[in-house]
Amino acid sequence: MMPSYFFAHGAPSIVLEDNEYTQLLKNFKEHSPKPKAIVLFSAHWEEEVQTVSAAEEYETIYDFGGFQDELYEMTYPAKSDLSIAEQIQSLFTIHGVQSVQNERRGLDHGAWAVLKLLYPDADIPVIALSVNRYLSNEQQYQIGKALAELREQDVLIIGSGGTVHNLRRLNWQSEGIEAWAEQFDNWLQNKLESWDTEALFQYREQAPHAMDAVPTSEHFIPLLLAMGTGDANRKAKLLHRSYQFGNLSLSCWQFN
Repeated sequence: MMPSYFFAHGAPSIVLEDNEYTQLLKNFKEHSPKPKAIVLFSAHWEEEVQTVSAAEEYETIYDFGGFQDELYEMTYPAKSDLSIAEQIQSLFTIHGVQSVQNERRGLDHGAWAVLKLLYPDADIPVIALSVNRYLSNEQQYQIGKALAELREQDVLIIGSGGTVHNLRRLNWQSEGIEAWAEQFDNWLQNKLESWDTEALFQYREQAPHAMDAVPTSEHFIPLLLAMGTGDANRKAKLLHRSYQFGNLSLSCWQFN
């Protein structure tokens, strides 16, 4: 069964960087079986109704400003897979999740920056999925759980976001790790590894520095979605964690 993953996508410039985290992403395909398709929840695609992409070929969305010129020349011309998009909608229907298709939207940087590091040839079908910050954390988990059987069909499910993601708190000159960010991620690691969903669903009330780490939930939601796909076995493994700009968390979680 294909594991599912949560990848932090950091700043858009991550796709140009060479560090321990980007090396992990670049080497990912060497240590993992090639998936039949990739299903990816991006923090940068928000809809109030669960939306499933079905573009024949994706345009590359440059949903950021002020970064290196090279980024605006990058493309990731992946194609969708209509049969898998329709299967996803069928699974959502079975589990009581309303969904719609979108045949026009391209891939935002939460999707393509990660995918370009993982699979630079863009030769694997991609089905992008939206997130909805207005659902409960338990509902997010259940959406992921609804897609779990795709893992048995060699489909790779990815949540792309960030566990500590507060742009107002970034220190662009810092090379250290601010204690509050690490304390939040340490709490999170404990609850993920023990699969304590009760605590995780209440992370805003229970986790230290939760409001600093997660001022808005759209970047945290993909973690719960990816976790939900692993509900049957409930095994979480931290593959990497580092920080940029004092507190921007770059983490990779595997769910089996």
